[in-house]
Amino acid sequence: MSKACALHILVKTREEADKLKQQLAKGADFGKLAKQHSLCPSGKKGGDLGEFRKGQMVKAFDEVVFKGPLLEVQGPVKTQFGFHLIKTLYRS
Repeated sequence: MSKACALHILVKTREEADKLKQQLAKGADFGKLAKQHSLCPSGKKGGDLGEFRKGQMVKAFDEVVFKGPLLEVQGPVKTQFGFHLIKTLYRS
């Protein structure tokens, strides 16, 4: 079974996600932005979701984590929770 580890930032709007992605592109710290802006409880840990298996997250999130490039910020990805910026650290 495939496993991965990812960080994410969850916000309410695409505009908010786009602004944060621009800050990240300019070198902002992912963990700091997650602590300041993420609506997910993982924000307190810098957006760290820890290790999880394929299928444990909602489909759109899973697709990015298990098929997208590693160590690059992906998104905004829309789910029923809001808009995510996702950084996959590793997968196996």
